Amino acid sequence: MNSPHVVVVMGVAGTGKTTIGPLLAGRLGVPYAEGDDFHPPANIAKMSAGTPLDDADRWPWLDAIGAWAHGRSGLGGVVSSSALKRAYRDRLRAAAPGAVFLHLTGDRELIEARMRERRGHFMPTALLDSQYAALQPLQDDEAGVSVDVSGSVEDITERAVAALRRLDDFRE
Repeated sequence: MNSPHVVVVMGVAGTGKTTIGPLLAGRLGVPYAEGDDFHPPANIAKMSAGTPLDDADRWPWLDAIGAWAHGRSGLGGVVSSSALKRAYRDRLRAAAPGAVFLHLTGDRELIEARMRERRGHFMPTALLDSQYAALQPLQDDEAGVSVDVSGSVEDITERAVAALRRLDDFRE
């Protein structure tokens, strides 16, 4: 399967964006870009110190992701981005109007447990509450789907592919 769509894999830290994103890209036959790689060093340092990013920190990061997504418009791609707020998703859509969002969702206890298990990531568990506080789930007028992250990565990926296929504007 080869998809001409750009899928933004979104959700709070620890939902598995970096794990599911590449698997989804493989299933769709398109490249994957890791959203964390678009952060400037100052953002990484701020989060590593346990300080949440503010909108001024996020705009250049979102613009860089948006530029990548724009470059993949019509070609397809998968990129991860927390995209927690509607305004952030609107900014990404302004750069790549055909972008589709895959919101990875999960119960806070599961996400926190997963965050505690991972090693070498800059995002501390202490920032999870700020992520949930900022989260504005996808609205009915936004192109996208939500998928629960319980189960194996294979199950989550299968559910994501199936949910995306059900979108009216998502054609293979």
